[in-house]
Amino acid sequence: MLVYPHINPVALQLGPLAIHWYGLMYMAGFLTFLWLGRKRIVTLNYTQITNKTLDDLLFYGVLGVILGGRLGEVLFYNPSYYFANPLKILAVWEGGMSFHGGFLGVLVAMAVFAYQQKLRWLELMDFIAPLVPPGLAFGRLGNFINGELWGRPTDAPWGMIFPHVDNLPRHPSQLYEFALEGVLLFTLLWLYAKQPRPVGAVSGLFLIGYGSFRFLGEFARNPDDGIFGLMSLGISMGQWLSLPMVLTGIAMMVWSYRRPVA
Repeated sequence: MLVYPHINPVALQLGPLAIHWYGLMYMAGFLTFLWLGRKRIVTLNYTQITNKTLDDLLFYGVLGVILGGRLGEVLFYNPSYYFANPLKILAVWEGGMSFHGGFLGVLVAMAVFAYQQKLRWLELMDFIAPLVPPGLAFGRLGNFINGELWGRPTDAPWGMIFPHVDNLPRHPSQLYEFALEGVLLFTLLWLYAKQPRPVGAVSGLFLIGYGSFRFLGEFARNPDDGIFGLMSLGISMGQWLSLPMVLTGIAMMVWSYRRPVA
């Protein structure tokens, strides 16, 4: 059995200033977004999106991720704790960001950005979809470093004991999600999006891919704390939130390939 290698969540302490690994993982995700975005602009010869537009796009995206992700964590997963400790809502460096909340936040932020820049919202979402999974991968590494979102007990030889939780071998579910939602989803989307696709198809594949991988990964992940554990039909809040993503993604891909070409 493996033992979780306790990692100090603070990467660097400069007097009263603490730089957390969790924050550095988000920074790595944002920088990767810019790097891949510039490559995508050149590969598909985008004319409406420039490097300057991409920088502004990231700013809006960061706001959507942070505000939506934190509010999603508060409202979807642990409202009783955060309403009893409202100042903890601001402590994002301690972890606790809901993907589904961040996703909704990004949708709103991109709608505002597309309106201001006179861009088609769905085409914009198709552009950014392949740039998102590396950020998800870094986020899951941040979860692992923080020792949070551990897995369910297991007899598998790679089971990992998290001493700050208990002495039971558990799935290192953060690493499973790193591989599925980060590496595998990025590979699928990047290869699929290398060629021009009908409007909405890339976004649809993202919804199907993320929703499916998250649904599978949740079987190994310990149910989240708070008022929600396993819900009806024995599946988790994360799985219930992922199901509409898969169904919407399927509908989008069918629509995108059947609609007349303008």
